[in-house]
Amino acid sequence: MVTQWQKRRAVGEAHERRVAAALAAQGWTVERCGQGTYPPAIQQALARTTSALRWFPDLIAARAGEVVTIDAKDCMPSSTSGRYAVSDEAIHAGLQFIAANRPTPLYYVFGDLRVLTPVEVLHYTSHAERRHDGAYRLVSTRQAHPFGTVFGRALPLRAAS
Repeated sequence: MVTQWQKRRAVGEAHERRVAAALAAQGWTVERCGQGTYPPAIQQALARTTSALRWFPDLIAARAGEVVTIDAKDCMPSSTSGRYAVSDEAIHAGLQFIAANRPTPLYYVFGDLRVLTPVEVLHYTSHAERRHDGAYRLVSTRQAHPFGTVFGRALPLRAAS
């Protein structure tokens, strides 16, 4: 029997592969990292905790000496509301990650391959009611950046010297 967690994991892993392929097409070298690289027993245990390890980025990428991290977020945007939903826990863990790993940026890449940072999500939703019950922040899809704008175009190949 396939559990809800297994379904979500499969969708998430497919989205991670899609984002990794899109980054590679732009000339980035991409590697998986974070919770998705752990054995299933560790993933399931982390899913039941509030550990920041649960929210560690899914991908790390480098190109021309630049390093970025990606939290691939699928099942969004809402087809009826035009908003992305990002959990408060993910945002706060993302802010902690950024602070601890400066100057390496963290980007959320959504299912439509548009991009926001945790700081942007917080900024665009700062007017929202503060809740402490595992709430999600809803941010308009219009606020997100196109993938190519953030991650650039593929670099030209250098001729061998």
